[in-house]
Amino acid sequence: MLQGHSSVFQALLGTFFTWGMTAAGAALVFVFSSGQRRILDGSLGFAAGVMLAASYWSLLAPAVEMATSSGGFGAFAFFPVAVGFTLGAAFVYLADLLMPHLGAAEDPQTALALNFGSTLMKKKSDPEGPALLFPESELSIRIEGLAVGVGFGAIEKTASATFESARNLAIGIGIQNFPEGLAVSLPLRGAGFSTWRAFWYGQLSGMVEPLAGVFGAFAVVLAEPILPYALAFAAGAMVYVVMDDIIPEAQISGNGKLASWASILGFVVMMSLDVGLG
Repeated sequence: MLQGHSSVFQALLGTFFTWGMTAAGAALVFVFSSGQRRILDGSLGFAAGVMLAASYWSLLAPAVEMATSSGGFGAFAFFPVAVGFTLGAAFVYLADLLMPHLGAAEDPQTALALNFGSTLMKKKSDPEGPALLFPESELSIRIEGLAVGVGFGAIEKTASATFESARNLAIGIGIQNFPEGLAVSLPLRGAGFSTWRAFWYGQLSGMVEPLAGVFGAFAVVLAEPILPYALAFAAGAMVYVVMDDIIPEAQISGNGKLASWASILGFVVMMSLDVGLG
């Protein structure tokens, strides 16, 4: 991320960074075995806390300020933020319902080929076999890329929409993407994929992020009035992914307390990053 360049170029650099963090997380498959579930659950809990903090400080707070300062909403300045936030959550919910009918297959390898290394379905094996949990990483990665792009596109539109806040959002999303890469590659390794192939699919899940980031930056630069809606939309989508996917997945293997405290740590780290460096 380089200050002084166009918003679209900054969004591209920021999302290349977050993609790289996805690849770095996927590379942990060379170190950890598929049986080390505590590591994965703790990482997912940390990621959830980071995403929740980033949703407020880097997305919702600027959205509220933009809606308030525009002057057109008066006492109803909350309206565009509430609408955008709800639409973001609804988008992920509907995608979660529809994606299994648009190509997700029963065979894990086919599903991966169709969905760049992940699927929106959670496939549960029989109790005696290894559990194959494919998180909603493809969709959440796209949402995170969009959030980074919107963050850079909003720079200087209000006092709180600064280069520093957009940069911190990209760093926070990168931190969150680290366990996302592991969450894709580790179950694949346990399912019998080679280590290199599991890594390949893990990092591939983040490849769409730069495209989503550039689209988000272009959209808000060309249509500035949608900024409060767009920022709140990204926040709503991220919060829904945390609540519906990441937290439940981190809790199902008996490591709930570890995941919960890791979430608190992740929230504190991202809050400190945003407040201290913003």
